[in-house]
Amino acid sequence: MAMSVKWSPRKPWLRLSVAAGNIIQLAGLALGGGALLAASSTPSSLWAILEMSVGWICLYLCCHAIAHWLVGRWFSIRFRYYTIDGTSKPQSWPSGPLRWLFEHIPFFRIHVDRTSLQSVNAGRQAAMWSAGVTASVIVPVLGAFWAWRLHIPGGLYLFIFTVIWSIGTVINNLRPGGDYFKARQVLMTSKPSVNVKSE
Repeated sequence: MAMSVKWSPRKPWLRLSVAAGNIIQLAGLALGGGALLAASSTPSSLWAILEMSVGWICLYLCCHAIAHWLVGRWFSIRFRYYTIDGTSKPQSWPSGPLRWLFEHIPFFRIHVDRTSLQSVNAGRQAAMWSAGVTASVIVPVLGAFWAWRLHIPGGLYLFIFTVIWSIGTVINNLRPGGDYFKARQVLMTSKPSVNVKSE
């Protein structure tokens, strides 16, 4: 693990081994689920909303890159390491506070072994590329739905927001540079890219 952190957008702040990155993300997913469960029994509405928000953010940040790894390893694709940094696509966000926020949110990115990637067929490459965005849609939506069903204050609003956000996520990833775009490109041209962003 790197010892120094560079807080500059679009440049890696931290480098992690695949094992360390997976452990951190699994811990984040567990923390996210635990925070949602805790929020359901918190008497204070304010604290419940805070716990729910923390839980949802943990799920959102920790499901994407590890889904690429999980599906990739299933299809015998190897990975080199993780990095943590801000969004690699700042142009996808409106200029101003929202773009600044996404340039500074710590996203996981897993880097693919190029030779390993090229050794599998286009369908397996496309499945690996698609896994991250699919997880980024399904996991937060299920988390928000669970928060609503647990009757956490604001859970319904979180669910509605997450559904709308997920639609935007899919649209964004159909554009050049997005994971669904990469999957489609691989199927059409069999020319893979070599890193995965957790957005």
